[in-house]
Amino acid sequence: MQNAIRIIGIDPGLQRMGWGIVDSLGSSLSFVAAGTVRTNAKAQLASRLCELHDGLSDVLHAHMPHEAAVEQTFVNKDAKATLKLGQARGIAMVVPARAGLPVAEYAPNQVKKTVIGVGHGDKAQIKLMVNMLLPKASFDSDDAADALAIAICHAHSRGVSDLKVASSF
Repeated sequence: MQNAIRIIGIDPGLQRMGWGIVDSLGSSLSFVAAGTVRTNAKAQLASRLCELHDGLSDVLHAHMPHEAAVEQTFVNKDAKATLKLGQARGIAMVVPARAGLPVAEYAPNQVKKTVIGVGHGDKAQIKLMVNMLLPKASFDSDDAADALAIAICHAHSRGVSDLKVASSF
């Protein structure tokens, strides 16, 4: 008898970090939980990063996933915003790595192609497909829906040899 693999998907962001957890058993997926870690926009950067770290650590402790998947950063025209997103993404990778989880990375287009069938789509399409694939899913933000999509992408991509896995510290 196989055991389900619990996967946390993480959608990094400095203001809102979405997370979504699914159990994967063979080709079957089931919703576990989803939510958003929010930071105080008026706080200093270091304090906000601590809020993300502590919030994500609490989620890992409460739900005990076996594997993690994080969306890769896309580069936009605002270099300062991209750098801040990269710092939040570092938290999204280091927290599960410190907990001993393998951490896979997925490009946004790969997540969309896996979940909605095409590499470009909007948030409404992602939410619709997440609800179809996980009928019992509930989420408090678009970021949490995106995180569930990342977890779904990882569940479908597990074992692929070209996955980038972050090593533990």
